[in-house]
Amino acid sequence: MGGAVSAGEDNDELVDHLVEADYIRSPDVEGALRAVDRAHYYADGCKENAYRDLAWKQGNLHLSAPCIYSEVLEALQLRPGMSFLNLGSGTGYLSTVAGLLLGSHGVNHGVELHEDVVQYARLKVSLFMRSSQALEEHDFCEPRFVVGNCLSLDAGGRRYDRVYCGASCPPEQAAVLKALLKIGGVLVMPCNDQLVQVKRSGEDAWLEKNILPVSFASLVPPQKGGPEVTLPDYQPGSLQELSRGTIRRLLRARLDREQPARTPHRRSHPRLRCGSGSSSSTAVVLAASSARAS
Repeated sequence: MGGAVSAGEDNDELVDHLVEADYIRSPDVEGALRAVDRAHYYADGCKENAYRDLAWKQGNLHLSAPCIYSEVLEALQLRPGMSFLNLGSGTGYLSTVAGLLLGSHGVNHGVELHEDVVQYARLKVSLFMRSSQALEEHDFCEPRFVVGNCLSLDAGGRRYDRVYCGASCPPEQAAVLKALLKIGGVLVMPCNDQLVQVKRSGEDAWLEKNILPVSFASLVPPQKGGPEVTLPDYQPGSLQELSRGTIRRLLRARLDREQPARTPHRRSHPRLRCGSGSSSSTAVVLAASSARAS
C-alpha cells in the first residue's frame, strides 16, 4: 500500500501532499507529522525514498507508507493525557509522532518482537529528543518499548485509551487486542485486508468501521511455552520533566496573550493542542526555560 500521493522534496512537502489528498484532515495530526522528520527513522544509506508515499523495509526494520500512518493517526484520535499502546512499534516513528499528540501527561508504550529493532527505536527516539526543536515548542510523551510477542502479553488487567497494531491480526486473535481497550477506547488494526477502527462502547460492546483496504504482514504466532511479555509500568515523567513541561506551557500561554499576532501561523506549521508557538521568539524563550529547569 502506498504511492497514493506525489513525492515530496522534504518532510513538509510530503505532508503538504497528504493534506491535499485528504489523508490528513486534522491540524493536530498535520502538526505532529510535520514535527517528526520521517527520514530520521530510515537507516543510513536508505533515505532516498523517505519522502515518497512508499513503505520501507530493511531486515527487521519496517515503515508503513505515509498515507497509512496518516489514516492510522486520524482514526486513533489521540489526545493529551491519553494512554497509547503500539503493538509492533518498529522503528519508533509512529510512537514519536504519538508522543507529541499525547503530551507530557500521557502514556506511550510499544511492544516489538525483535530486540534489534527495539534498540534501533530507542536510539532514534533519543536522537529526536536531543536534536528536535519540536520539543521546545510542544509537550512530549517519551515512548517506552519492550521486547516480545504482542499475542503473549501479560497485561495484568491493564487497559489503554488507544491501541494500534502494526501487523495483520487474524480474526481469531482480535479478541486479545480488544481486551486491551478501556471502555470508550479505540483500537486500529489491519484485519482481513482492511484497516479497521474498533471502538469499545461497553464491556462487551464494540463498534467497528473499515477505513481502507490494506496489505500487511500477519502477526507472528507466539511460541508454545514462550515467555509472557510484561508491559511497562504507568510511570509519569520525572519531576524535572514535568516541571519543564509546566514552565513551557505557562510561557506559551503568556506569549499567546502578550503577542497574539506576533507571527501568522502558516499552514506548514499548524498548532497542536498539546502545545503551540512556532515562532522563533517562542523557541528562544522556551529553550532558556529548559536550561533553568534542568
